[in-house]
Amino acid sequence: MKRFLTVMCFLALLLPVFAQAQATSTKTEEKSEKVTLTVQQAVDYAIEHSRTLKSAQIDLEMKARASKYGWNVLLPDLTVSGTLNRTTNADSTWSSIVSGAGMGAAAAANDWRAYANGEAAAKAAGMEKNESLHWAAVGKVGVSWNLSLAMIQGIRAAKANYEGGRISWEQSQREVSTQIRKLFYALLLQQESLKIQKTSLENARQRAVQAETNYRNGLVPEISMLSAQVTYQNEIPEVETAELELEQTLDTFAFLLGYPVGTKLELVGSIEPTYIDANTEDLLARYGGNNLDIQAMQSNIDLLKIQLSANNLSTWTPALVISYAWQPTLAPYALDFDKWGTGSNWKDAGSLSFTLAWNITNMLPWSKNRQSAADIKANIAKLELAMETLLENQKVEVRQTVDTLNQAREQIVAMGRNVTLAQRSYDMSARQYRNGTIELLDLRDREAQLNQAKLGQLSQKFNYISALMDLEKVLNVGLTRPANAEAPAENVAKTSTN
Repeated sequence: MKRFLTVMCFLALLLPVFAQAQATSTKTEEKSEKVTLTVQQAVDYAIEHSRTLKSAQIDLEMKARASKYGWNVLLPDLTVSGTLNRTTNADSTWSSIVSGAGMGAAAAANDWRAYANGEAAAKAAGMEKNESLHWAAVGKVGVSWNLSLAMIQGIRAAKANYEGGRISWEQSQREVSTQIRKLFYALLLQQESLKIQKTSLENARQRAVQAETNYRNGLVPEISMLSAQVTYQNEIPEVETAELELEQTLDTFAFLLGYPVGTKLELVGSIEPTYIDANTEDLLARYGGNNLDIQAMQSNIDLLKIQLSANNLSTWTPALVISYAWQPTLAPYALDFDKWGTGSNWKDAGSLSFTLAWNITNMLPWSKNRQSAADIKANIAKLELAMETLLENQKVEVRQTVDTLNQAREQIVAMGRNVTLAQRSYDMSARQYRNGTIELLDLRDREAQLNQAKLGQLSQKFNYISALMDLEKVLNVGLTRPANAEAPAENVAKTSTN
């Protein structure tokens, strides 16, 4: 019953949120269609329409892409650039052109005195002292390849980060599935409770009719008839209130699943658990490592160890840089675009270099690099301590949940016998009441005992189902075989029925 109350309190907290959503949805056409749901259909719909899971799915896709292309750190950097450069003073450039043209003319005339005519020779060759003389065109194609052993650890880190994201995604799915299943069965319990109240109301109505008939026939006094009618009338508002509460809770559940406002739900299912023979030691030995919290913690530890390894490799091993650059240059007259198509006008130079770099400062114990490595080691130690605590907590949680399962199962059996006895007692009292041998108050007491027994057994069945879901969540395994489905033998515990 405690678990049921917890779930219903959770739904009650969400009622104001749902009411606000209804108030702000006046612009949206409300739907009044009726949707029939099983527990699995409810879980599937919630997972498909959960905005939280959609956001987590995007994060997972990003990490998957980073893992898939983590090798791209090994790709060389290829750059292509073009530059137009203007020099302020082109006199020295013009002097060089004039000098070269004059020397060329003198050599052609075999008369070095012709050097004085260098400017005329330059102009004759198409050279002018104009704005284009100030400009130079420079192109560059560069390839650089940085190689380091730490890059390998970077690739491993990307894959480890994706693995951690996958575990987080599974945790989110498991959390949503467990919550929806618990709410579904809590609603079934609420429905069963309403059915019991309606049955009591119908019994009270029949007793009021019988009492009125007996009074008319002079078999009972008027006070007995009035008492039966008052009892019936008092139970009507209680049933109506319970019906309204159930309807509101179903609306809230539809809202949580992601259905449009106004969607009416009809839940299909029963509070009938599938019992398992649970043993704490066996469960921990077989499924203890499946726990998603433990897997996530181990993933974080592995990621930190990879980061520490990358830090150490970048510190104690050198990096190799291979680079090549090709730089064709047209200078001067870069604005005379008719000169661009003549290859002889371009001066092209290339260079290839190999650089081995080793950062000595990073090796110093008090350097930022070494302090970062020390911090990573400390965080690994902290996570390992947290892992030990998590493992112990898992043992405690599994043991307590198994105890809850065993106790709930025993109480279900005991309360089943109690329901049988209470039903017999009520049936006998009903016959006696019709025969006029007992009072209405005695019959109502027997009915209250029967209803209490039925609700008690249903509550224990809900507790068993809820505890079983908690156990499956802790162990991250399905302990019962779904109906009409095959499950791997290693994921199914021994089941039995009562």
